[in-house]
Amino acid sequence: MKVLNIHQRTLNQPKSKIAELLKTLSTENDRIWPKEKWPEMKFKDGIKVGAKGGHGPIRYSVEKYNPNEIIQFRFSKPKGFNGIHKFEIKELDKQKTEIKHTIEMTTKGKGTLIWSFAIHSLHNALIEDGFDKIENNFSGDQKSSSWNFWVKFIRKQMTKRKNK
Repeated sequence: MKVLNIHQRTLNQPKSKIAELLKTLSTENDRIWPKEKWPEMKFKDGIKVGAKGGHGPIRYSVEKYNPNEIIQFRFSKPKGFNGIHKFEIKELDKQKTEIKHTIEMTTKGKGTLIWSFAIHSLHNALIEDGFDKIENNFSGDQKSSSWNFWVKFIRKQMTKRKNK
């Protein structure tokens, strides 16, 4: 199955401020990844081209890295996920920046089932939580996207399985 999943948000901040946040991804002082709610993104030696890591059961390696523009990852797990996901930042004007997350992949076999019934919804919630976290770095009015029923249900089932 061909998958193209895009999330984007416009922030009323200069690109330089968003780029500074992007440099914190997968560090102890991560100001992007919503690790308070989701499995932490981890890379043993930090984010650099060739580094291997991931979050939860999702594994990938860094394929491109320019914190002023893009971080691109190539999937290695789960089996059947063939493609990339990436964060990009683009200056819209001096005080507006677009942040964008894209998954471009094809899925096969079990990977198609995993994507369709679990990962797709979880991924959408995780990215929106991450975009909220980025936006909340600049606002006193804390944004918090709500999860749909399916995300809440899957997370509850995962917690039950983990606690057995």
